[in-house]
Amino acid sequence: MLTSTLAMAISAFPAASGLFALERAPDMTGTTRSSDGLDDRRKRLLFRCWHRGTREMDMILGGFADASIADLSEDDVADLERLIELQDVDLYAAFSGAALLEPAYANGIFVRIKQFLDSGHRA
Repeated sequence: MLTSTLAMAISAFPAASGLFALERAPDMTGTTRSSDGLDDRRKRLLFRCWHRGTREMDMILGGFADASIADLSEDDVADLERLIELQDVDLYAAFSGAALLEPAYANGIFVRIKQFLDSGHRA
């Protein structure tokens, strides 16, 4: 039953089904990182990465934030804040390879998140 439910994932892009994120998240329990020890800016960013509006983007951005938020430079934090202002559908399509981002967003932190996903880390 679960397999048939997953097969019905809805997407605005034919090549970017919800299965892309689900394949990378063996458990979908949410954040595995406490915000203790983070400055207020990083705490807000961690929360925003886990509360996107779509579960697929929660897993992608939240998983990256869990693993990396404490180690990001101030420039990286600013870059991530800008990136997450984009619509989930556009980000998801870019991460899954179904579409390209505008050049202003396609470098920097986007590349790091993509490498994080491609290396097999939990999304």
